[in-house]
Amino acid sequence: MKFLDRFNLAIFSIIILILSIVICILTFGWLDLRLATDAISFITENDVASKVSIGVSVVLILFAVKSIFFNSYSKEKIDGKDGILLENDNGKLLISRDTIESLTNSVVKSYDSAENVMTKVEINEESQVKIYITLFVYPDVVIKDLSNKLQKNVKDTIKKSLDLEVTEVNIRIKNVSVKKEPNIKE
Repeated sequence: MKFLDRFNLAIFSIIILILSIVICILTFGWLDLRLATDAISFITENDVASKVSIGVSVVLILFAVKSIFFNSYSKEKIDGKDGILLENDNGKLLISRDTIESLTNSVVKSYDSAENVMTKVEINEESQVKIYITLFVYPDVVIKDLSNKLQKNVKDTIKKSLDLEVTEVNIRIKNVSVKKEPNIKE
């Protein structure tokens, strides 16, 4: 949230708090209504007080219009938390980290020698993509060959599908798991 938005929110919160307190005090009868009308008439009849109240009112109106109609979030730059924003003549496309993770998982799951895949995608300020894959492999697999094929296929698939360059595909073999034999009932 930008400073001006926080300032607007604080000012309007204070104004609403003061108005609520004044209305409660007037409703409970703890403050004479004549005193409130005298204060309002002083502001409207006194030349200096009326100019100050008009200035403050105009500033508050401008703050209200800015807060209601002009959202500062729409112009903020994507900082890598959500994904990569691509723009062309026709509009914008946001490729989320979840999309890249899902695509990577589908590539890894296409290999019979890998299971229990977990993927993490990092995107830095320059929209460079780094992928971290953690998986279990079966004992009969050559881990170096599998990792080379995975790295190449993940990079190629993301380039083909999303037109993004992946700078790194880091693979961590968490464990070697045993293949489950199907239960054969006689």
